[in-house]
Amino acid sequence: MSAPRTLTLNGSPRKMGLAHGHACGDAIRRYTAGRVALAGSETWAGHAMDRAAVLALATGCLDAHHDYAPDLMIELEGIAEATGLSPAELIITNGFTDFIDFAHSRGGGDDATECVEDDCTAFIVPDHLGIDGHGWFGQTWDMHAGSAPFVILLQARPDHSPGFIAFSLTGCLGMIGMNDAGIAIGINNLLGAEGQAGVSWPFVVRKALQQTDIDAASACVTGAVLMGAHNFMLFDRHGHGINIEAMPGHCQVTHSGQAALVHTNHCLAPDTLCRCRPRPPASQASSEARLSRAQALLEQTPITTEALIALTRDPVICVRAAPPLDMQTCGAAIMQPAKGMLWVAQGLPSENGYAAFGPEK
Repeated sequence: MSAPRTLTLNGSPRKMGLAHGHACGDAIRRYTAGRVALAGSETWAGHAMDRAAVLALATGCLDAHHDYAPDLMIELEGIAEATGLSPAELIITNGFTDFIDFAHSRGGGDDATECVEDDCTAFIVPDHLGIDGHGWFGQTWDMHAGSAPFVILLQARPDHSPGFIAFSLTGCLGMIGMNDAGIAIGINNLLGAEGQAGVSWPFVVRKALQQTDIDAASACVTGAVLMGAHNFMLFDRHGHGINIEAMPGHCQVTHSGQAALVHTNHCLAPDTLCRCRPRPPASQASSEARLSRAQALLEQTPITTEALIALTRDPVICVRAAPPLDMQTCGAAIMQPAKGMLWVAQGLPSENGYAAFGPEK
């Protein structure tokens, strides 16, 4: 696969939403049907719910999204109008793992979650470790292998905020990206025990990409009433990096220092770890192994773009689907905000090339 599937969006929130929905309508409807069905399954949520109960929970989150980012809700409503889906259904599609935290908190019990959708490995490389004096943010993007056909790259120029490029899934507002102001943001899923009616993580990512400085982007995370748990990584063109283990009601903020900063899918801070629900042993072992492997690879300095691409292809970090969970690396992104460069691979990085975007492509 030489280049990712891309969708160009521009204009007002409504115009962008309608364009997204019309361009990808069939895929959005298929993906949403699957997400809503999984959200009501005992395997994922810890207790079975019928469709009406699932949608009632999602409907209870609409006001939080309106209050947090009314323009992004207009964009989501444009997707809904174009596809014939409800905003509640699209809230589940956008923030599925956050919604699972919320659903699990409404009766899932204390046992380890049977299914988890997270194997991402993310990193910040400070400027002084880069061979050209500029740092990077990068990550693999892992999820259920059945999501792979729905991966899309959004190239957008909204009317009243910076342009951006973002990895996404059809029907979703944006999940990993960088804007024209030189702010990059990515994520790792966490398993939160205290989900609530709140804002899903793609809204947080997109609101951060509307900002022009990293402190304002960070505040989009720490100031949100979050539906579920995620780790957010931010890096800007000035070499500032921030990691936020974000839980409903609590955020642990760490600023990057002299060493590369790596995060996978388990909490590292005691104040967030105590807010997690149990992780299956195999998932915990994978997260710990990927963290250790990425840290070791990033000790080999000076660091180059080619070395980071090789990291995403490493057999410990690049995850192949295997039953019963069928988790797989469905893409990867490496960003250098100081130069406005972004490299993306769709599908397994070990089997697919990277496409470059930016002034030096």
